[in-house]
Amino acid sequence: MSLVDLALTLLLLVGIALLVDRFQRLSTRTLDGTVTVHDGDTITLAGERIRIRGIDAPELRQSCTRDGHPYDCGRKALRALVQMVKGHTVVCEGHERDRYDRLLAQCMVGDQDIGLAMVEAGWAMAYGDYDAAEAQARRGRVGIWAGGFDAPRAWREAHEEEEVFPDGILTNIIRRIRRWFAG
Repeated sequence: MSLVDLALTLLLLVGIALLVDRFQRLSTRTLDGTVTVHDGDTITLAGERIRIRGIDAPELRQSCTRDGHPYDCGRKALRALVQMVKGHTVVCEGHERDRYDRLLAQCMVGDQDIGLAMVEAGWAMAYGDYDAAEAQARRGRVGIWAGGFDAPRAWREAHEEEEVFPDGILTNIIRRIRRWFAG
């Protein structure tokens, strides 16, 4: 295979990946069932890894302070989310994906918006949504707002907590193409 053939093949695969991404944005996915909670803003539902849209919760290993003492706020955020979903059917709806190929979705337990509830309880920051709820949590000094903490994004940067795909970009493009054809 010549270098030109390889370049054209790569260009074709990138074009297909972009087309798949465009179609994914046009089709909203709705999933329901019981979930596995990974941290304060990430779950798995029906085999799909989902990032709850509009929030950013402390990372699992993140520590915060309250009354001058450190505590595991990342684990507290995880437990808060576990309590919200435990024994309930969760319904998530979304169409976008983040850079880690997680579905960005609004998730509900009955009539309760999980992202809103996490922000109201003070276990997540508003991230594009729920600003009024965050302001109320700050005023009420609940959850992470009861003490000091680094914003989860800043904490990830300082601790290099970036998720990476072990498979590489080509495998992930192929995964997206397969998912698109599978429906």
